[in-house]
Amino acid sequence: MLTRLLSLVVFSMTALPLWAADKPNVIMILCDDVGFECFSAYGSHEYATPRLDALAAGGVRFENCHSTPLCTPSRVNLMTGKSNVYNYNDFGVYPKGEPTFANHFKQHGYATAVAGKWQLLTKKGGITPQDAGFDSYCLWNFPGGGSKRYWNPSLVQNGKLLDLPAESYGPDITTNFLIDFIKRNQDGPFLAYFPMILPHNPFPVTPDSKVPKSTDSKSNFIDMVQYIDKNVGRLEDTLKELGLRENTLIIFTGDNGTNSVLTSELNGQQIRGGKGYTHDYGTHVPLIVNWPGKASGGQVVDDLVCFSDLFPTMVQAAGLPAKTIEDGDGWSFWPQCIGQRGKQREAIYCYYFPRPSAKKYNDKYSHYEVRFARDKRYKLYDNGQLYDTVNDVLEKQPIGSDPANATIHSVRQKLQAVIDSYPAAGQNANRRKP
Repeated sequence: MLTRLLSLVVFSMTALPLWAADKPNVIMILCDDVGFECFSAYGSHEYATPRLDALAAGGVRFENCHSTPLCTPSRVNLMTGKSNVYNYNDFGVYPKGEPTFANHFKQHGYATAVAGKWQLLTKKGGITPQDAGFDSYCLWNFPGGGSKRYWNPSLVQNGKLLDLPAESYGPDITTNFLIDFIKRNQDGPFLAYFPMILPHNPFPVTPDSKVPKSTDSKSNFIDMVQYIDKNVGRLEDTLKELGLRENTLIIFTGDNGTNSVLTSELNGQQIRGGKGYTHDYGTHVPLIVNWPGKASGGQVVDDLVCFSDLFPTMVQAAGLPAKTIEDGDGWSFWPQCIGQRGKQREAIYCYYFPRPSAKKYNDKYSHYEVRFARDKRYKLYDNGQLYDTVNDVLEKQPIGSDPANATIHSVRQKLQAVIDSYPAAGQNANRRKP
């Protein structure tokens, strides 16, 4: 009898998945429409984000992370690990057949979940969360749901439209979903992707707003950013309560710049949101990486980072086999997170063609394709216009070609070589400007 019991114990131990003890959990948080200027970790005195401040102080804050200027392009870029020039089809559509970081983590034993904003499946095409590698989901902007995202939201959870109590608040529902997911999967590695609903317009009050019926967009937006911070804190508190914090990597960023109807003050400057524009206020987003005991505490890194880099960084940090991504142009910045020099970019590339199928190209969300390469200071567009992004952030004064200016000539050559290393047109460039 004793021999049989011992054999059962040995069998149960060997049956445990080997990844349970040595693979970290990963939480990838992506905010919706908020630039770097809206976080106190980046020096703001208008916005109070103490939980994110603590994550930055105990981890790594990046100064030069750039997204694309709009939500869907950035999400496709992040999830596939490659520039939009290779696979972007149209607004609201994820290119079918392209693998995601969730697919890769799932293949290596991770439980996976996504909650928040999907915006990757329409009548034009796209993929479901299951196609993308997520075991479960709770999503807004998803077929079967409605238009409301904040109060009394229309959220689809695992195939069913939720019947929620009156005055439910969407960001709370999605955060609760992920907290429940973490609790249910606390014994094995999990990947939680949190493409937040906040703080995209419209700008209603939050449950914590001091003026419950406020219609002031800026005041409400400040409250919404603080609610981002609150929900990040709720996730971290759950990890601490379950004893999981030391084995969980948290990455926090945003999908593009702040809505242009809003202006924020940072370091004595008034910064108008640049969502939809290719200047820095449209692409410069926060990036904070925190993993206690792993990511070097209090480090500030000014290396260039683009959204293609997030996929390989998560994979390397988790110790998973590297994913071979066809046309992938991402570099892991995990070495920088642990205090090493790492592979540093001299420049990054961006392709922006937000709505290829639009009938008219006449505004910042609907125009002809744009390609550019930039280093930490200069940005060169495919039409030859060069800008100093430090002294001319809004790109009002293009720098002329001057062969006698050795610095500018060298910068032009370097950045043009980056542009030339990518395809001359994207997947849906049939309506390129003549």
